[in-house]
Amino acid sequence: MGKRGSLMAGCGDLVIGQLEFYWDFHLWPRLQGLTDDEYLWEPAAGAWSVRPDASGRIVVDHEDPVPDPPPLTTIAWRLVHVGVGCFATRVSSFFGDGSVPDDADMFDPRHLPADLPGTAADALEFLEHWYRRWNEAIRSLDEDALHQPLGPKGAYFADDTMLGLITHVNREAIHHGAEICLLRDLYRAGLAEKRGDDRAVV
Repeated sequence: MGKRGSLMAGCGDLVIGQLEFYWDFHLWPRLQGLTDDEYLWEPAAGAWSVRPDASGRIVVDHEDPVPDPPPLTTIAWRLVHVGVGCFATRVSSFFGDGSVPDDADMFDPRHLPADLPGTAADALEFLEHWYRRWNEAIRSLDEDALHQPLGPKGAYFADDTMLGLITHVNREAIHHGAEICLLRDLYRAGLAEKRGDDRAVV
């Protein structure tokens, strides 16, 4: 195996380890103690969040097409976005239990979890569950599998590799995780109180 081949053979562990390190030493510790007030705090009028619909089922605010610029979002919106968009739908698409038909690509809504978290405690449990499922699944892949194209399940990313998808998931999780941590900092600094949010206890 040449020098380039040796480098490629080790990159899977490096890329997977990147998210593991971020989760273990940055994101997960920073999420501890999250309250319902923080979880649902709207940093600006018209912010997107998660809310119960008429039936009481938790749904995520969304518009198609997304407005330009898009609304600010709550910690709840971003945390559910990471749990669903980064982890849950990818697990279901590529490592599923067979409950979703095999012809469903990774953008098929049948991959969406049936129940979404409406409280901070449920959200942390939800996020950790799907992160662990994703991490365990990709850790089980050998180098050949990591470099295989996604195929039809990848939809218009069919020619991209699983390692490419893992890199994308890392970027999304780290990006949105940083936003969540910043929102916690702003809440802790008293921004909610300054906006006159009656639900906030700072």
